Amino acid sequence: MSCSDETTTAADYNENHQDHMKNSENSPVASVRGSMTHLRKERDKHDTEDESRDGKKSIEEVLACASLAPAQSLWTNDASGSVLLRIDETCPEEPITVHQMFRASVEKYSDLFALATKKKDKWEKMTFAEYYLCCRTAAKSFLKLGLERFHSVAILGFNSAEWFFSAIGAIFAGGIMTGIYATNSPEACLHVANDSRANIIVVENQKQLDKILQIKDKLPHLKAIVQYSGPLEKKLTNLYSWEEFMELGLDVPDKELNDIIAVQKANQCCILIYTSGTTGMPKGVMLSHDNITWTAHHASRAGDMQPADTKQESLVSYLPLSHIAAQIYDLWTGIQWGELVYFAQPDALKGSLVSTLREVSPSSHMGVPRVWEKMMEKIKEGIAQCGYVRKKLASWAMSVSLEANQNWAIKNEEKPFLFLLADGLVLQKLRAELGFSRCLKFFSGAAPIGSETVEFFLGLNILLYEAYGMSESTGPHFMSGPNAYRLQSCGRVVPGCNFKLADIDAEGIGEVCLWGRNIFMGFLNMEDKTREALDEEGWLRSGDLGKVDEDGFLYITGRIKELIITAGGENVPPVPIEDAVKKELPIISNAMLIGDKRKFLSMLLTLKCACNTETMEPTDDLSVEAVEYCQQLGSQATKVTDIIGGKDKEVYQSIQEGIDHVNSRATSNAQRIQKWTVLGKDFSISGGELGPTMKLRRPVVLEMYRKEIESFYTE
Repeated sequence: MSCSDETTTAADYNENHQDHMKNSENSPVASVRGSMTHLRKERDKHDTEDESRDGKKSIEEVLACASLAPAQSLWTNDASGSVLLRIDETCPEEPITVHQMFRASVEKYSDLFALATKKKDKWEKMTFAEYYLCCRTAAKSFLKLGLERFHSVAILGFNSAEWFFSAIGAIFAGGIMTGIYATNSPEACLHVANDSRANIIVVENQKQLDKILQIKDKLPHLKAIVQYSGPLEKKLTNLYSWEEFMELGLDVPDKELNDIIAVQKANQCCILIYTSGTTGMPKGVMLSHDNITWTAHHASRAGDMQPADTKQESLVSYLPLSHIAAQIYDLWTGIQWGELVYFAQPDALKGSLVSTLREVSPSSHMGVPRVWEKMMEKIKEGIAQCGYVRKKLASWAMSVSLEANQNWAIKNEEKPFLFLLADGLVLQKLRAELGFSRCLKFFSGAAPIGSETVEFFLGLNILLYEAYGMSESTGPHFMSGPNAYRLQSCGRVVPGCNFKLADIDAEGIGEVCLWGRNIFMGFLNMEDKTREALDEEGWLRSGDLGKVDEDGFLYITGRIKELIITAGGENVPPVPIEDAVKKELPIISNAMLIGDKRKFLSMLLTLKCACNTETMEPTDDLSVEAVEYCQQLGSQATKVTDIIGGKDKEVYQSIQEGIDHVNSRATSNAQRIQKWTVLGKDFSISGGELGPTMKLRRPVVLEMYRKEIESFYTE
C-alpha cells in the first residue's frame, strides 16, 4: 500500500522545504529542517478486491499512510490551506489526524465506557466502540446534507454527547468544526457562521434555534439546521430533529466516508476556535489535526493524566466547548487516553454542578478562575451558617492545611502529623461535600487566578494546577501538575514545546513567545492579524508579560494591551493591583483599574451579590459573605442599593481603609489608587462586562461606565 502521488511523505516534506528554512542553526525553524524522518512503516496490505468490506480497507489505509499535504509556510489564512509542521528533535512524534487518533483509541479501549449522560435520573453510558460508530453516523448525515470540504459545521449549545458526535462527525466528513458560545447574541452567531462558511448549524434547543432563524437568510452557505435537544416546535424546511438527522446518512456507503477520511492530512485545518472578542471582533483560530492530536497527547501527560489501561480517568464536562481549554480537556484528551466523560446538566453553572460532582466523584476537575471563585464563595457561605464549634473546627483545619501546603510548596517541607489529623477529621468531609472525594488533580485555566482563591483551596488541601496558553497555542503551553508546582506559577513548559521572553526589562520581565507543534495555522481570512501574532521565524507573540525563575517556572505579570501607561509615562500592570484589592476586601467581587493616559489611577468596584438562578443576572441582594462582612462592621446592609452612593458610611470607610492598605504596598506614587467608586451592579456575561469564559472585557467596561470614569478626572 502506498500514499497518493499528490501527498508528501514526512521524508519528502523535509527535503522539499529546506530552502524555506533559512534561519540560524539554533532556531526552532532550523531544527524543523534538520530532523524530519520516516515516521511509520506501512501496515500489512489488504486484498484490494475486498475494498468495500465494512469500510475497513480505507480506514487501515489512513492509518498506514503517514503523509502531509504540500505546504510552503508555517501559516495560512485559507481554510483549505496546509502548513509546515514544527517537527524537530524535541517533538519528533508522528503527525496523525483526528481520525487516526480515535481509531487507535478504539483499538485499545473499545469496550470501556467513554461517555455518560443522565436521563430520567439514571446515567446512560456508551463505550468507545459505540462512540466511534455514532461519530461515523453523524459524518454520513453531514455528507447527505451537502457538507462541503473545508466548510464548517457550527455547534451552538451546552455540552452533550450530541455536541461531541457533531464535532467529530464534521471532521470525519471533511468539514471544519466550529463552536459558537451559547451566550452569543444572534449578531455574534452571524459573524462566526458567516466567517466559517457554515453549511450546517447544530443547535441545542428552541432558544438557540431562534437565534439562527433570525439570521439564516444572511448565511449564503447554510444548507440545514439540526436541533439535538427537545422536540421541534415547528417543522421548517431543512430543519431536522436529532433523530431525523442521524437517520439521514444510513444509506451513505462506508466507502464514500472512508475515501474522504483517507485524504485528510495532519497539517490541514479541522477546527476553528473563535476568540471571545474581549478586545474586538472575534477571530477564527485555525487549528490543524496535528495541533489537536499532538496537544491532546503531550499537554495532558504534563498534567499527569493517565491512560485508561493504567487507570481510567473520569471528569465532568460543563465548561463551554467553544473554548479551547474545555475542548482539549474534555473532548480530545478524553479520546486520547480513554477517559470517561460525564455531561453535566445545562444549568451546571447556575447551581447544579456540585450535585453532579457528588454523584460522579471525578478523578480530575478543571475550572476557570471565576468558577473556582464562585465555589469558594459557596463554601464560605456554608461555613458561615454552621454552628460555633463546627465553624471553629473548619477554620482550624483550613489554617493548618494552608500552612502545611505553603511550607511544602516553598520549602519542600514534609507535612506534619497535625496536617494529617486536620485532613482526616475535617477536610476530607468538606471535599466530599464538593464532590471531590476521589479527585486527585485540580486544574485552573483560561485566565489568571487570584492568590486569595489559590490560598483558600490550599486550606482545603486542594492544589490548583494552573495552566497557561491561548487558543492560538491549542490551549496549554505551560502546565502545573503533581511534579511541577510552585505557588502563583503556571508551571513549566510542556515537553516538546519551546518559549522565549522578548524585550526583557531590568526586572527580567518580557513578552512570552511560544513555539511548538501546538502553534496555530493562522487566523481565518486575516493575514494582517496573523502577521501581527507570528514573527518571521514563526514564534507566537502572546501579548502577555512574564518572568521565569531559575527552575523554569513561568509567572505571568500582566498583559501588554492591558498595561496602563499613565500621563507621566509610568507603566502599571493592573491585574496585581486589582487582585490585591479583592484580597484585602472580601466584599468586592470585581475591581477594574483605570488610568491609561491619565494623571492618576482610579478604580471601579462591584460588590458580591446573589445571582438570579435562571438568568444568572446579578441581583440587588448581597451575598451571604458580603452580608456577614457588613455585620462585622456594624452595618445592617443586605442589598447593593443600601451601600452605593456613600449611603453606608461604615462600608465605605472599610473600603477606603482596604485601598489605603493596598496603596501602602505600592512600588511608587504612580501605582496608588487615588479615587474609586462602587457600581450599582456586578459584572456579568449577560451584562456584557465579562466574556464567555468570565474574562473582564476592559474596552466594554470603559465604554459602559464612561461617565463614572470621567467624573474621577473632572471633579
